[in-house]
Amino acid sequence: MRSLIMFRHGKSDWDAGDGNDLARPLSSRGRRSARTMGRFLAHGGQLPDRALTSPALRAEETLRLAMDAGGWNCEVISSEALYGGPAELLDELRDQPVHVEVLLIVGHEPTWSETVEILIGGGRVRMPTGAMARVELDLDSWVELGPGKGELAWLVHPRLIAKRGRPGEVN
Repeated sequence: MRSLIMFRHGKSDWDAGDGNDLARPLSSRGRRSARTMGRFLAHGGQLPDRALTSPALRAEETLRLAMDAGGWNCEVISSEALYGGPAELLDELRDQPVHVEVLLIVGHEPTWSETVEILIGGGRVRMPTGAMARVELDLDSWVELGPGKGELAWLVHPRLIAKRGRPGEVN
């Protein structure tokens, strides 16, 4: 059994990055969400063996903040394939080594929602900024990954893990 945790980067700061999409950083809300989700993984015992991230600053920042806040670590690899579409992403996932059982990937919409839909064999999925989805895969090896091979175990938005107090406030 393999697990894929798909993490959409936190909310970005559209006023920063000098118009370069790859250089756009996280907003303060995006940073809070990344930390919240990093703690969520740690508290739930859902830690990855390896993480792949898009080369976009906001994705790399999301992963670093999540790891720091959750107090966990794993091998991290930046991959251009995570900045592309579902076909490129699936090819990259099929190339993962057999020892990786839980893989975390950090990237972008609409690729994340579309890929979840492909893996679970249909339906409609929406991944807002900062959200994570875990897809369980009954595979012996990542090479076997394909349409309909997965089951959505959960999809969590950082606002669901808000502090008690003000509605919508995120840790």
